[in-house]
Formats: sequence, C-alpha cells, structure tokens
Amino acid sequence: MSLFDHQRLTQDVFHLDIEGLRKGIYTDKYFTNVVRVLAALSEEGYAYSGTNPRNLPDFDTLRVGDVIVEAQIFNRRSPIALIAGVDVALTMLKHATGFYDDGKWIDTADALEVDAVQDGDITYYDGDPENVLTVIEVRGRYRDFALLETPILGILSRASRIATNVYEVLQVSNGKQILYYPARFDLPDVQAIDGYAYYLAVKRYNEEYKQTTNPTVSTDAQGLWWGGKGKGTIPHALIACFGADDTEMMLNFARHMPLETPRILLADFDNDTVAASVRTLNAFWEKYWAAHQAGDETAMKQYTLNGVRLDTSAKLRDVSLHADDPKGVSPVLVRTVRNALNNAWHAWTLTPEAEAIAQEFCKQVQIVVTGGFNRDKIELFERARAPVDAYGVGSSLLSNAKDTNTDFTMDVVRIFHNAQWIDVPKVGRRPCDNPDLRRVSLTKI
Repeated sequence: MSLFDHQRLTQDVFHLDIEGLRKGIYTDKYFTNVVRVLAALSEEGYAYSGTNPRNLPDFDTLRVGDVIVEAQIFNRRSPIALIAGVDVALTMLKHATGFYDDGKWIDTADALEVDAVQDGDITYYDGDPENVLTVIEVRGRYRDFALLETPILGILSRASRIATNVYEVLQVSNGKQILYYPARFDLPDVQAIDGYAYYLAVKRYNEEYKQTTNPTVSTDAQGLWWGGKGKGTIPHALIACFGADDTEMMLNFARHMPLETPRILLADFDNDTVAASVRTLNAFWEKYWAAHQAGDETAMKQYTLNGVRLDTSAKLRDVSLHADDPKGVSPVLVRTVRNALNNAWHAWTLTPEAEAIAQEFCKQVQIVVTGGFNRDKIELFERARAPVDAYGVGSSLLSNAKDTNTDFTMDVVRIFHNAQWIDVPKVGRRPCDNPDLRRVSLTKI
C-alpha cells in the first residue's frame, strides 16, 4: 500500500511468475534445502533431540519440521532508506506460501500473520545491527514461506535502493524536476518496478518539502504501476537524419508531433549550443508570430520552443565558451545559453506590439541538462545557481555502491513453542520493531 494514495498494488498489476515462485526457481538453493529438510522431519514426526545450548524451555518436545517462526525483514542503509517493493513482497506471500502435496499446491497463506510498512515509508539506521527498523514481519510455519526469502529480499533491495537514490537527488534539486532516464542501462524487465520506485521518491519528496514536482519517465513501462506515460523529445539520431540541420529537424518535429509533446531542442550536436538554440528560436518565432497575427492558437502552441537540452560531452568544450572555461555541461555553459536565449529578440525586427511578446517568448524557453548527472553534480549546479529548469539523470540512479547499498536481510528471531514466543536470534541481532508497521490481511490482496 502506498503511503500517498492508500491503494494496494496486486498481482493484477505485477504479473509475477507464481508457479516459478512456488517451485523455488528464483530461490537460493540453501532455502530449498531448508524446505526439504523440514518437510522430511515433519513427515517422520521428529522432535528436537539435541543438546539445547541456549537452555530453551521444553525444547525436547519441539516439532522442528513444523516450527512456527517470527521472521523480520530489514535493511541497514544509513542514515535512511525510502522503502519500495512492499506490495510486491506481500503479493509473493499471498500467492506462493504453502507446499506441494503429490503435485497439488496447498495454499497456507491465510495461516500467516504479517505486519508491514507502506511503500513510501522511510527507515532510519544508526549503524547498530541490533537497532534496525523492520519493514515486514512474518509469523507462520517456516517451511511454507522459506522459499520466498530470496525473491522478497531482491525486490525490496532493488526498489528501495532506487527510490532512496532518487529521493537523495531530489533533496538537493531545489524543487526542480528530475527526469528519470536509466531505462537504457538495465534489463527491460525491471522498468516497471524501477519507475514505480522513482514515482514513490517524487511523491515522498513533494510531501515532505511542500513541492509539486511532476514525475517524468522515459518509457511507458516505467509508468505501468502508477498510471504514468513515457515522455521525451528527440535523440541525436534524428538530427543526424537531417544531416546535422537541427533547426529544420525541429520545425518538422513541431509540424508532426502532437501539441502535448514538448518542443525541446537537443542543442549540442555541433558543439555550439548557443548558435543552435538561437537559430532554432529564431525560426520558431517567425512561425509563432505569424500564427499570433492570424489568431491561430494551435499554431502558436505548435511553434513555441519549450526548451533546449544541453548534453555536451565531458571531453568537449562548447565553442561558445572561453579556453579556460570547463568542458561538458557546466554552470558557465548554462548561463551562457540562458543569456543568449533571453536576448535573442534584440536581433528581430519587431513592432512595439510584438516586443513584449517576443521577450516573453524567449524567456519561457527552459533549459534541461543531461549527461553524467548525479547527486553531487546537481548539488554543485544548485550551489552555483545555474539557471537550470530540469535535470535528466540516468545510470547514477541505479547505483549500488558502498554508500547506496540498500540490501535487505530476513532473520528468524523467534520461534513459537508451548504457547509462547521464544527469542532465538543469531548473536549480534535481536528482535526489533517499527512503529510504522501495520497488520496486513493477505486475504484482501
């Protein structure tokens, strides 16, 4: 359930391979070994007969094969983690808790007791592994859900990592839009969960910082779980198809694309972003002003240049800059392009009536920057007060480095025996809690 709309996503959205989950094809083999051993012990009626090293009460009567446990799922990303993937994990528990009996699936999900946080909740970690905030707690017969540990941890780790990465980028963006562009850097199969994680981060950021940033993804698949659609303008390839004539390309783009598609020039094809931006703005103004005089509002929208995108290679210095200016996309380049756009109207032949309109036409052109952006680079641009309107961010949002690792763990911390819960955590861990946990009815999923 999302913290923001209180709607539970289900199998109708996820289309999980339930049969594969039940058979354990996504499960680390040591968990399939667990199920095999416990099932065999249950069948032979085995009662614990070891040395009881922790002196647990009445342990010689414990039927190990059918042991009921409390398993807690948590992560240790410091200082925070934005949680995503909970609904997927619950759907796995709902549809794949149980066992096969002579080839027939016996569903035991209703026997589980589950508490979980919501997608979009935040956990905090102070570095002490005995002081974690659990994300999901499961109580039930262990062999019925042991096969699900690997896929549950996997989906939580990936989704929460991306959500947290995006959230941390948003925190330094000053409310500017972060366009989600990592689709080309990973498998198509993960676009839906990745896009959902991004969406949760935007929603959490907007709620906490009182912003209205719109989530924008580049593929339809990234919006499947939350109703979004992919948005985009042009790649360098389309400019190449016009023999590097970016202005002619943009005029034809504007002519054929629907009005809701932004007219944004990719301005760095010839490494002269100022010339490309002004040249295209000039061409659009001619058509816009003609449409304005004719009262044609559709054509006015058609030929409004909504933005320019700067994507200069880090190995190149834009020709509009000085020899000692930085290479690639920099605050200096952004300011240079902004100044050129704002003042382009000075070269136009304008009537007094047209002058104010022309000035606004130039100033409304937004600047989007892409190419190697991450949290640190965005923070640098914002500190420099670069006049950026939106940042396109790609592979850095998938980062799984030391400081972005968001791996999850499932620990069995208690077992139920003789009508009482007995603590059995490994040394260095203990049963923990989280005030954000809520009871979940799997029957309603």
